[in-house]
Amino acid sequence: MEITTIEGDRDLPDAVVDYGDQALLVQCACTADVLAWAEALRAARLPGVVDIVPAATTVLVKLDGPRRQAITRQRLRTLRITPGAQPHPHQATREVVIDVGYDGPDLAEVAELTRLSAAQVIDAHTSTRWRVGFSGFAPGFAYLIGGDERLRVPRRPEPRSAVPAGSVGLAGEFSAVYPRRSPGGWRLIGRTDAVLWDIDRPDPALLTPGTWVRFRAV
Repeated sequence: MEITTIEGDRDLPDAVVDYGDQALLVQCACTADVLAWAEALRAARLPGVVDIVPAATTVLVKLDGPRRQAITRQRLRTLRITPGAQPHPHQATREVVIDVGYDGPDLAEVAELTRLSAAQVIDAHTSTRWRVGFSGFAPGFAYLIGGDERLRVPRRPEPRSAVPAGSVGLAGEFSAVYPRRSPGGWRLIGRTDAVLWDIDRPDPALLTPGTWVRFRAV
């Protein structure tokens, strides 16, 4: 495995790692940088790049063959990210509003952990526009970033064996909606009827990386 470490330029990723022989892994300091780099890569339309997959602190750049690795790594050094830049045109105007009933089983506990009232927790969750950083865990499960910092709470010490579909939760810096019934350790503050994953839609995932999300109390 070859690792290229880049120092001395805040616009450059921390490192670029060979991922097998047909991909590169761009390592970033935070999820916000991941989004910026994913957008820069999409806008650059580098030859041979067939897919761009953001995660919590990395961007996977899939290539159409081994011959692309060295030249793509060099081209990454020419890209720059702009703090606060507008999203990629495909996502720039897309905002999803999700109606939530804030009666989750962990709402009171979140209020205690954050030293807010339940009403203040709801206001903090709905008054800030979130953004999809990356997807994972289950089809349609989107990790949302950029919320009110007062809502940062740890996961439950004991995960639930079954979290109902549509549950809205908090964990660390993230918020998310469970697309289907599954185990989970997030703090649940509400529930929505929004369908997060539907294979009959042109894009099955309601929330894709870069999409803006606003929660609305109902």
